[in-house]
Amino acid sequence: MPPTGLEPARMNRKKGDKGFESPRPYKLTHQVVCINNINFQRKSVVGFVELTIFPTVANLNRIKLNSKQCRIYRVRINDLEAAFIYNDPTLEVCHNESKQRNLNYFSNAYAAAVSAVDPDAGNGELCIKVPSELWKHVDELKVLKIHINFSLDQPKGGLHFVVPSVEGSMAERGAHVFSCGYQNSTRFWFPCVDSYSELCTWKLEFTVDAAMVAVSNGDLVETVYTHDMRKKTFHYMLTIPTAASNISLAIGPFEILVDPYMHEVTHFCLPQLLPLLKHTTSYLHEVFEFYEEILTCRYPYSCFKTVFIDEAYVEVAAYASMSIFSTNLLHSAMIIDETPLTRRCLAQSLAQQFFGCFISRMSWSDEWVLKGISGYIYGLWMKKTFGVNEYRHWIKEELDKIVAYELKTGGVLLHPIFGGGKEKDNPASHLHFSIKHPHTLSWEYYTMFQCKAHLVMRLIENRISMEFMLQVFNKLLSLASTASSQKFQSHMWSQMLVSTSGFLKSISNVSGKDIQPLIKQWVDQSGVVKFYGSFAFNRKRNVLELEIKQDYTSPGTQKYVGPLKVTVQELDGSFNHTLQIEENSLKHDIPCHSKSRRNKKKKIPLMNGEEVDMDLSAMDADSPLLWIRIDPDMSVLRKVEFEQADFMWQYQLRYERDVVAQEESILALEKFPTPASRLALTDILEQEQCFYRVRMSACFCLAKIANSMVSTWTGPPAMKSLFTRMFCCKTCPNIVKTNNFMSFQSYFLQKTMPVAMALLRDVHNLCPKEVLTFILDLIKYNDNRKNKFSDNYYRAEMIDALANSVTPAVSVNNEVRTLDNLNPDVRLILEEITRFLNMEKLLPSYRHTITVSCLRAIRVLQKNGHVPSDPALFKSYAEYGHFVDIRIAALEAVVDYTKVDRSYEELQWLLNMIQNDPVPYVRHKILNMLTKNPPFTKNMESPLCNEALVDQLWKLMNSGTSHDWRLRCGAVDLYFTLFGLSRPSCLPLPELGLVLNLKEKKAVLNPTIIPEAIAGNQEAAVNPSSHTQLVGFQNPFSSSQDEEEIDMDTVHDSQAFISHHLNMLERPSTPGLSKYRPASSRSALIPQHSSGSDGTPTTKPQWNMELARKGTGKEQSPLEMSMHPVAAAPLSVFTKESTSSKHSDHHHHHHHEHKKKKKKHKHKHKHKHKHDSKEKDKEPFTFSSPASGRSIRSPSLSD
Repeated sequence: MPPTGLEPARMNRKKGDKGFESPRPYKLTHQVVCINNINFQRKSVVGFVELTIFPTVANLNRIKLNSKQCRIYRVRINDLEAAFIYNDPTLEVCHNESKQRNLNYFSNAYAAAVSAVDPDAGNGELCIKVPSELWKHVDELKVLKIHINFSLDQPKGGLHFVVPSVEGSMAERGAHVFSCGYQNSTRFWFPCVDSYSELCTWKLEFTVDAAMVAVSNGDLVETVYTHDMRKKTFHYMLTIPTAASNISLAIGPFEILVDPYMHEVTHFCLPQLLPLLKHTTSYLHEVFEFYEEILTCRYPYSCFKTVFIDEAYVEVAAYASMSIFSTNLLHSAMIIDETPLTRRCLAQSLAQQFFGCFISRMSWSDEWVLKGISGYIYGLWMKKTFGVNEYRHWIKEELDKIVAYELKTGGVLLHPIFGGGKEKDNPASHLHFSIKHPHTLSWEYYTMFQCKAHLVMRLIENRISMEFMLQVFNKLLSLASTASSQKFQSHMWSQMLVSTSGFLKSISNVSGKDIQPLIKQWVDQSGVVKFYGSFAFNRKRNVLELEIKQDYTSPGTQKYVGPLKVTVQELDGSFNHTLQIEENSLKHDIPCHSKSRRNKKKKIPLMNGEEVDMDLSAMDADSPLLWIRIDPDMSVLRKVEFEQADFMWQYQLRYERDVVAQEESILALEKFPTPASRLALTDILEQEQCFYRVRMSACFCLAKIANSMVSTWTGPPAMKSLFTRMFCCKTCPNIVKTNNFMSFQSYFLQKTMPVAMALLRDVHNLCPKEVLTFILDLIKYNDNRKNKFSDNYYRAEMIDALANSVTPAVSVNNEVRTLDNLNPDVRLILEEITRFLNMEKLLPSYRHTITVSCLRAIRVLQKNGHVPSDPALFKSYAEYGHFVDIRIAALEAVVDYTKVDRSYEELQWLLNMIQNDPVPYVRHKILNMLTKNPPFTKNMESPLCNEALVDQLWKLMNSGTSHDWRLRCGAVDLYFTLFGLSRPSCLPLPELGLVLNLKEKKAVLNPTIIPEAIAGNQEAAVNPSSHTQLVGFQNPFSSSQDEEEIDMDTVHDSQAFISHHLNMLERPSTPGLSKYRPASSRSALIPQHSSGSDGTPTTKPQWNMELARKGTGKEQSPLEMSMHPVAAAPLSVFTKESTSSKHSDHHHHHHHEHKKKKKKHKHKHKHKHKHDSKEKDKEPFTFSSPASGRSIRSPSLSD
C-alpha cells in the first residue's frame, strides 16, 4: 500500500512565531497576479506574478514554488535573472518503459509523485536558484521579490474556457472563462505556493476586452480603460491574508446585479439570465443574517460576489470573498423542486466563506475540522429554514450514506496521522489509494469524508451543548479577524489557520469538558458501529430484557464502548434509559413503569407531551410495551438492526412523532405484509399533518406490501382510491383536477403516488391494466393552465411511472421484436414517450426534465425486450451541445448498454469521451458511472477484458489525466473496479520475468534478462557513489532508509529519492553555469543558450544538436522547440523511491525488454559517460542560463 512516511523539511522558526511551523525556508507576504492578455479564440493566457518573500533561514539558495501547465519564460529575483528547473513527476507517474500494470504499484508511485511536489512538505514543481549576488542579502534575511513571466495555452485543468461555436463577437457569444479544480489547484493557472497554510495579501489585475467583466477576490479598487477604449483592466485588492488555493477568477460578458438588501453583495450571470438571477439570489441576505447571528460575528470580508457560469466543475465552489456556481442552479418563481436545492447550495457556499476561506487549515489532516464546522453550521441553517423534520431526515440520510460506504469499503479516517512507512501503521491499508494527500483520494471517499466530518461535529455538540459549540466557533473567528488586520511582521497570521489540536484545545477551554474519548473513537480511527438488538419482556419482574450485540469484525466496523440511549414507549408514557455498553455485556435489564394493560380506557402520553387515544387490541395483553428505539438521537455513527413485533412497528409509525422513527418503521414493515401494515401505511398517507417525505416513502412501502399480498389483496389497486379522493374530480373520478400546487406537501404526494402505483404487479407479475390506464389518463387530462407553478417535474414523474409499469416481454417462438408487433400496452407507452420527446423539442421544459425521463424510459423498454436494444439514440443525445442533464441521462443508458450487451465498441466510445469531452464534469461523471455500473468486475470472465483495455486505462490514469486530480482518481477507481489491486488476470504471464529468491523470500528480476539501463539503475540504487548520486555533494543527512537495498519494482517510478536530495542541495563552491547533464535530461531541465540582442537564442544548444545527430527526427530550432508548452507531453522523470522492502511482496512483473530498447539504453549510457569527466567538479544540478529567455521541454530519449 502507499507509503505513509511524511517527513516535511521542518525549518527553524523565528522565535516570535508561535503555533504554526512552516515547512518552507521562507515566508510569503504578498503576491501580485497580473494577467494582461486573454485570448478566447486560442484559449490562451499571458501574464506574470510577483511574490514577496522573507527568508527564514540564512543559507536559502533554492526556492520551490508550484506551477503546472504554465510555460515559464523568465524568472527574476530582485531584478536579477535567476536560473530555474521545472520538474513535474505527476505528469507521468510510472514511466513508459515500465511494464507494471498493478494498482498497488501505481498507488505507491502516485503518492510519492504527489509528495515530491507537495507544498506542505516544502516541495514544488518549480525550483528557482537564488543568484549568487543575492546571497549576502539573503543571509541578512532581507526581502526578496520573485518576478515570473508565464503563459498558458489551451489549459486542460485549473482554468476552463467556454466558447460557444455561434456567430458574433466573443461577448455576443457568451464566451467566458473561470478557475476551477479540486482542493489546491491554483498552480494550474499561475505559479504560487499552492498550500492552504501559506497566507499572504493579494493584488490581482486582469486586462480584458471592453465588453467583458473580470470577477476576482477582494475589493475592486478601480477599472482602467486603455487609450483606444478597446480593453480595460480590473484591479482587485485582497487585504485579508489568504491562501493561493482560495484565489479564483471568472471573466465573461456578465450581467451585474447589486443585491437590493445588501449593497456589498454583487451577483453575476451570463447574458439574458438576469430575471432568473434576481429571483434565485433574492433570499441570500437571510442566510447572511442567520450565520452572523449564530456565530455572533460579522461576515469576514468587505464584499461578497456570486458568479453563475456554464459547464461548472462542481455546483458550488467557494473562494475568498466569492463563490462560483453552476448556471443550472438559476430558476424562476414558477419552479418548486429546484428552489430548496439552490438555496441549500447558496447556504453551503456562505458557510465555507467563514470556515474554509477566511479560516484556513494548517495541514491536510486538519481538513475535517473545516469541513465539519461549515457542514455543521449549514445544518443549523437548514433546521431553521426547513424545520426540524427536514433537518432530522437529512441527518438520517447522511448517516445512512456514511454507514453504507464504510461497510462497503472499510472505513473513512478523518484525521490521518502518519507514522513510519510500516504496513501496520498504514491507516488505509484496505483502500486502493493513499489518504495521505487530497490529490490521491477517490472523489467518493472525499464526499463521504465531508459527510462524516459534519456528523462528528454534531456528536461533539451532543457532548458539550450547542451553546459551547457556537462559543468555540466565535472564538476561532474573533482570533482570526484580529490576526487578519495585523501587519505581517507581528507573526499573528497563523491564528487564521485551524488545526485539530488547536480546535480541541478551544473546546476544552470553553466547555471545560474532556472530549478526548469521543475524538479517539470517531476522528482518530475509521469505521462505524453495527448493533443487533432484540428483547424479551419478563412479566414476573416487570422488566424489559434487552439484548444488544455488536459486529466489530466485518470491514468498516469498530467496537463501541460507552453510553447508549434507549427510548421505551409504554402505556404510561415514554421513558429514556441510558445503557452503558461494556466490553462483554450483552443483556441489559430495564425496569418498566407501567403494569400490563388495565381495563379502564385512558389516553397514552407520547414523547412530545401529547396524549392520544390508541386502539390497543393489537398489542400483547401481558406486556405494557408499545415500541422500543435504540439510539433515537443518532448520537453514535451506527447501523441498528432491531427486532420487534409487527404491531410495535405499526404503533411506532402511527404515533411516534419523530420522522426518523417513522422512516425506520416504514422500512421494517416491508417485512410484514399483513392487512394491519396496509392499514397503518394508508392512515399515514391520509394524515395531512404527517411529514411529506414520510408519506412519500409510505407510498413505495405500500406498493411492496401489496405485491407480497397479491393473492389476498381485496378492493382496488393500492393508493388508487386514495389518489382519486385527493386529486380527482368528484363527478368523474378518472379525470384529474386542474393542477394547483399551492400546497407543496400535496404536490410532492401527487407526484409520487403514481410512480409507486406503477410498481404494483398482479398474479402474473404484470402491471394491472387499470393502473396503466389510470396513469395514461393522468397524462391525458393534465391541465396546468390555472397553476402559478410549472408542472415539468410532475410530468417527468408521470413518464417515470410509465417506465415503472413496464415488465419483461414474453417472446413466443423466439420471434424478433420489431416496432410493428408491439404489445398494445407497450405501444401506448411508447407513443406517449415519443409525443413527450417531440413536444419537448418545441417547448423545452426547465432543465429538460422531461427529455431526461423519456431517455430513461426508452432504456427500460430496451432492457425489457420490447424495443430493439440500440445505443444510437442515446449516443446522439450524449453529444456535446445538449443540456448537461440530458447528456448524463443518455450516457447512463450507454454505460448500461455496454454492461448488458458487453459491447466493446460502446466501451471504446465512452473511453474516448472520457479523454476528449470538452466538459470536465461530464468526463468525471462517465468514469463515475462506469465504476458504479461496470461492464465487468475483477472476478468475471468477460470478452471486454483484454490487454489492450488494460493498457488504455493504465495510460489514462498514468499520464492522460495529469491536468485534473479528480479525473485521475476516478480513473484509478475504475481500474480498481475492473481489475482489482494486483496484476489484471487477462495479461499474459511474463516469461521468466521474475525469479524467487528463496534466501531473502522475495521475488527479484531475473538477472539474465535485466537490460543494461535497468542494470545501471540497479547499480545506481545500490551503489551510492554511482553517477546518479548528485556529483560533488556529500549528503550529510543521508538516512539509513536511503542506504537500504531498494526493491527493484520501486526503482523506476517514484519521486521521493530525487526530491529528498533536492531538498538537501548545498551551495556550489563555484557559482556559474554548468553544461547540461544528459543523465538528468529526462527531468524537464531548461537548456542553456546564449542570447541575442532580441532575447532569442542565437546558438543551438549542444545537447540539442546531439539529439538531432542521434536521429531523433527532424531538427527543431530552439525557438520552435521553445514554443511547446512545458506540459505538452508527459515528462518522464528519472527518479527512485526509497521505500522499505516491505513492498516487495506485491509481485511486480517485468517483461523482456526488446532489442530496440536495449540499443536505446546503450546509447543513453554512452551519452552519460561522454560528459562524466567534465562534470566531476561542476555544480550538482543544472539550471537554465539567466540569459535564456525561454524554457524548453526536454524530450526524453525514451520518447
